[in-house]
Amino acid sequence: MHELAFPLLVALIALALAFDYLNGLHDAANSIATVVATRLLSPVQAVAFAAVFNFAAYFLTIAFPALHAVADTIGKGLIDKDLVTPSVIFGALVGAMFWNVVTWLKGIPSSSSHALVGGLIGSGVAHAGLTGIKWTGLNKTLIAIVLSPTLGMILAMLIMLITSWMFHRATARTAEKSFRALHLVSSAAYSLSHGLNDAQKTMGLITVLLYSTGYLTGDFEVPHWVAISCYIAIALGTLTGGWKIIETMGSRITRLSQHQGFSSSLSGSIILFSASALGIPVSTTHTITGAIIGAGTARRASAVRWGVARSVVTAWIITIPASAAVGALFYGLTTLF
Repeated sequence: MHELAFPLLVALIALALAFDYLNGLHDAANSIATVVATRLLSPVQAVAFAAVFNFAAYFLTIAFPALHAVADTIGKGLIDKDLVTPSVIFGALVGAMFWNVVTWLKGIPSSSSHALVGGLIGSGVAHAGLTGIKWTGLNKTLIAIVLSPTLGMILAMLIMLITSWMFHRATARTAEKSFRALHLVSSAAYSLSHGLNDAQKTMGLITVLLYSTGYLTGDFEVPHWVAISCYIAIALGTLTGGWKIIETMGSRITRLSQHQGFSSSLSGSIILFSASALGIPVSTTHTITGAIIGAGTARRASAVRWGVARSVVTAWIITIPASAAVGALFYGLTTLF
């Protein structure tokens, strides 16, 4: 157990919630890009819609507590929880927030999730070396970097194919009306799954912080007040929005119809709900980007702006090492004081 003055504990928890807020702001585009790009909802309506369903994930976990498995992976599945110190948590948060701010200002849809994983790994290794890494948890997270956008793309293409066949006898007006309604439902499901997976990452950090400082005893479980605080923080962040990233996600990668918007958000929500059930902290950004590319490719490959897609993938590749380096740096700075 590591001693930490209560005011410093409160400050670290506040920093974690600030990251959660920033995560919601940074990832607002994930939830609303398709409905904004297709003009299904206005931007103001879309962020309010997404924020409500981000928070609604809290009630889903009350009914299904097993869905909090992602918090366990972040809290004790990447770095040995007995080796985590307040300095490790500080380094992880600053590393992740630094990368989020940089990519947000540049309008690059990078992954807040992988920024946090990178910050935690960098800070943890700086503290305890490679022996502190829980390779099982890290490996499944790294595998998900490749699998989540790939599966999102394939699933979106399949949904496009199946629904095109289902509506091939419908008039254009009937199909458009149906896909508008379906798109709204699938977007709600995606926002719900986004809040579920992403808010848990901060929950895991706060929980392991409480454990390492002796404020959490007994089983390693997310306290009720931590869960609701994290869901509120990410919903407020989503309400703020990240308009540059919304533009990249919603229109620069490919132009979307209601049919494609529905297929993208439905496939993304299926991937995220599955990952949450398996305790895998996947990137919501990677997942929905892959789904959007899949929906665009289903129309025709030339509909996708592959130059923009390549720049997005480049940001993905450097996210974990960049945030890990910053996390290790700030962990080192705390040891000086």
